[in-house]
Amino acid sequence: MDDTPRARRRARFALAPRDLAGAAILLAFLGLAVLAVSGGWSAAVDAKMASMRLWYGSRAAGIVAYLLLTALALVGLVLSHPANKTEWKASKHVFPWHRHLAFFTLAFIAAHVIALVLDPYSGVGVLGWLVPGMSTYRSVPVALGTLGLFALLLTGLTARFTNLLGPGRWLTIHRVAIVAFALGWAHGVFSGTDTRALLPLYAVSGALVVLVAASRYWRPMPSARRSAEPADDRRLAPRIHLEIWR
Repeated sequence: MDDTPRARRRARFALAPRDLAGAAILLAFLGLAVLAVSGGWSAAVDAKMASMRLWYGSRAAGIVAYLLLTALALVGLVLSHPANKTEWKASKHVFPWHRHLAFFTLAFIAAHVIALVLDPYSGVGVLGWLVPGMSTYRSVPVALGTLGLFALLLTGLTARFTNLLGPGRWLTIHRVAIVAFALGWAHGVFSGTDTRALLPLYAVSGALVVLVAASRYWRPMPSARRSAEPADDRRLAPRIHLEIWR
């Protein structure tokens, strides 16, 4: 049996059954979401409704994605909160929720983007959502959404493949997640045509994330001398790698 470092690295890239099942569920859900927002299972009431159906679908998927992103940011802040390491110790129970929220957040973002790309009247198109600033519809707010998606993918991929980075580096990159939320918040506020109606939602959710983030970063992390846990258990990266992805 080959037990060389190269073989062990190859083994880490192997997809576990849990990964394959999660990918299958995600693809199935995404297919249903695209079918729903494209009107594939219902007829339009009139011509105006037919022309606006993709736009309404993209807005609905975008709002749900924003709510999921808010929950994802809040759960992540709770997991990394200093009190969680010394008092709450809820990581074992909360980590699976964090992972599932990430999956469904990306699924609804994908449905949001696909509906916009398919809508000939959106002014976004493939190039508009892929390249920041190329959208003919509110180019700056749409660019913020694209950058937020890239930041979210960066944090997710580096958390999935922690073995590719040096010790603790993935966690440094993972803090970009709060930037992803800020960009998503700005994208929703400035690009939506229904921002005035949703302003209380944006205000409350944004304030909630800011307050929890302030609590998380204001309180210092417990030092190694004051913590009673073994040194290996205090390292967040191995705990996440083992409990979420294996």
